[in-house]
Amino acid sequence: MNKPSSTEIRYRLLKLLESNPHRTQRQMAEEIGLSLGKFNYCLRELVKKGIVKIERFTASGNKAAYMYILTPHGIEQKATITASFLRRKMTEYE
Repeated sequence: MNKPSSTEIRYRLLKLLESNPHRTQRQMAEEIGLSLGKFNYCLRELVKKGIVKIERFTASGNKAAYMYILTPHGIEQKATITASFLRRKMTEYE
C-alpha cells in the first residue's frame, strides 16, 4: 500500500475534525492510520497555521476533554485541498 502524501493526510484530518470535533486524538489517529505522535504533530501545525482551534470543555466532568474546530481559514483550506484532491484522483482514474 502506498504511503499517503502530506496533502492527503491533511485532507483526511480536516474532514475528520469537521465531521466530529469531539473525538479524542487517539481515536482520530487510529481512524486515519497514523501514530498518535504523528497525528499530534500534524494537529499542532494546523493550529499554528490558524486552520484549527482547540477548545477545552471547562464544564465537562472530564477535564482533559477537548473540541477541535475548523476556523474560517480552516474551512477555506479544506475546500481548496478537497478540490485539489479530487482533481488528482480524477487524473489518476483517467
